[in-house]
Amino acid sequence: MIVEYIRYKLHHTETASAEEASAAFEAAYRNACASLDISPHCLSYELSRCVEEADHYVLRIEWDSAEGHLSGFRRAPEFAPFLAAIRPYINQIEEMQHYAPVRIGSGVHAKDGAPA
Repeated sequence: MIVEYIRYKLHHTETASAEEASAAFEAAYRNACASLDISPHCLSYELSRCVEEADHYVLRIEWDSAEGHLSGFRRAPEFAPFLAAIRPYINQIEEMQHYAPVRIGSGVHAKDGAPA
């Protein structure tokens, strides 16, 4: 399993307020997530909005593997509607990377690194 983090900083315009930009972004991801829901490669996902800077978002997606994400999901029929929904926000991505979890965190024994 790998985790993809996508960090966004939304740009609002003279015609759309920050709140309107956020509402449109969240609506786009509500539509896009239908593709994640049906992908056998997507294990889970979560979109979070920054409390201190409301125009910042992080999308966290757990994939079965990098190969499953890049060659499975991106080549599957469900990728096209996903991309269409989020395309207006691609230029607002600040980071899009895959991370491998390390055995540090809640639910992990500090002594031996084994899951709790």
